[in-house]
Amino acid sequence: MADKHSPEVSGNDLDSLVEILPSHIQQPLRRQEDIGDLLEVVMDLGRPPEARFPHREVILSPGEVSREDIDYVTSRLGSFGDDNRAGIERTLHRISAIRNRKGRIIGLSCRVGRAVFGTIKIIEDLVQSARSVLLLGRPGIGKTTMLREAARVLADDLKKRVVIVDTSNEIAGDGDIPHPAIGHARRMQVTTPTMQHAVMIEAVENHMPEVIIIDEIGTELEALAARTIAERGVQLIGTAHGNTLGNLMVNPTLSDLIGGIQAVTLGDEEAKRRGTQKTILERKSPPTFDIVVEIQDRNQVAVHPDVGQAVDAILRTQPSTTEIRWLDKTGDVRIEREELPDIVRRPARDRQPPERAQGQVLPRLYPFGINRSRLEQVARDMSLTLNLADNPGEADLMITSKSYYRRRPQKIRDAEAAALPIYVLRKHTPVQLRQMLTTMFPAVSTSKITSRGGAFSAAIREAEEAASGVLGGQDVAELSPQSAYIRRLQHIVAERSSLLSKSLGREPKRRVTIYKKEMEA
Repeated sequence: MADKHSPEVSGNDLDSLVEILPSHIQQPLRRQEDIGDLLEVVMDLGRPPEARFPHREVILSPGEVSREDIDYVTSRLGSFGDDNRAGIERTLHRISAIRNRKGRIIGLSCRVGRAVFGTIKIIEDLVQSARSVLLLGRPGIGKTTMLREAARVLADDLKKRVVIVDTSNEIAGDGDIPHPAIGHARRMQVTTPTMQHAVMIEAVENHMPEVIIIDEIGTELEALAARTIAERGVQLIGTAHGNTLGNLMVNPTLSDLIGGIQAVTLGDEEAKRRGTQKTILERKSPPTFDIVVEIQDRNQVAVHPDVGQAVDAILRTQPSTTEIRWLDKTGDVRIEREELPDIVRRPARDRQPPERAQGQVLPRLYPFGINRSRLEQVARDMSLTLNLADNPGEADLMITSKSYYRRRPQKIRDAEAAALPIYVLRKHTPVQLRQMLTTMFPAVSTSKITSRGGAFSAAIREAEEAASGVLGGQDVAELSPQSAYIRRLQHIVAERSSLLSKSLGREPKRRVTIYKKEMEA
């Protein structure tokens, strides 16, 4: 019996998938005790067939997959689309093909599709708020499953007019009759993935939806169609390629979903008033999606409840409000709101609070579960010299991530027992590390980051001057080595000038090169 913590899995028609397999693959698969947890069966020509489960992989037969095995499976499926995907009618299973250069199928990934009830419990209030919600997360984390459940809840529970734009029949299954997991939501199939944007617009113009569900927004045309839909007052629930809000910000194709980013040149007086360099990065327009949900795992998400505010804060290296939501052991939703990385201090008995070092030297820090090289690179970008300890006993302050702090390993418990202050980061991303160092040492961070002579502004200014040189006739401009965070911003500067750019070299000498689009050919 499933505990309250786990969402309820509806009938997943597993037999329908198993039965399309050759008998010598079926039989060992059916003997697996955890067959109900099956993720996919992989069949590659000339290799043994393989079953993949959440935590293990099983070779189903010592014999190699033959051409006849491949043909046996494909003959029991519907036709493959332009995206090399097929399905089994009235199920959610997906079969993806790998072809050789002549177009013949030489490999199959037979993936189990499941309707899971309760997957949107953690964000159900957001889905029902009538605001547009964008789901992000790595492949296989459950984005499409959450879309399917969102469609059912909105159509059945709230009685809204919901239309699903179903590319590859991922959401509602193969065949003309959609899978019952979407409830009373209507489904529009897409003949080829390149037409997804056109079907999105058609759905609005022809069928009067209150909500449109769309999976895998991945092109500029689809992003533009999404904006058109949102501007007509239709709620959008969708997914996009990328794991985090930061991924979208540096993706020129999809950045329009969160408002787009442009380089803006300020006048001397305005730059002085703001305390910034003359050229800054700003959000270009209102976001298409009001809310971004980063799916961290199946029971935990990070929510940006105001995308416009979050993007503005990241561009200005300021803190923004983020919600961490998770399901506890009883299945209840827990929400923790963060505006700044938390500083957890324990009452000191014989330890005095660490004094700020003079000049640019910070207190002695002990990073635990934090990428040291990344921390040092962020500090270099801020013109800070770190003083890192090799063990907690030598440190004035421990830095760790929220995931480590929640696990309560021995070093965390020892630090608390010794009254060592602990600085807890939500994530050890460059932005979070920069916020931490700014909070701990504001005088240095302000003068070194935002002044015209700072490393950050100098790198952006260098990219702008290089872009101007290339536009003026220079073939290629090679910039000085920078951290990955600053390189991403330099790529944005190039893109906004309608130029191409790429990173070359190895760390720590990796640098951005800017050139004209004609040179790509």
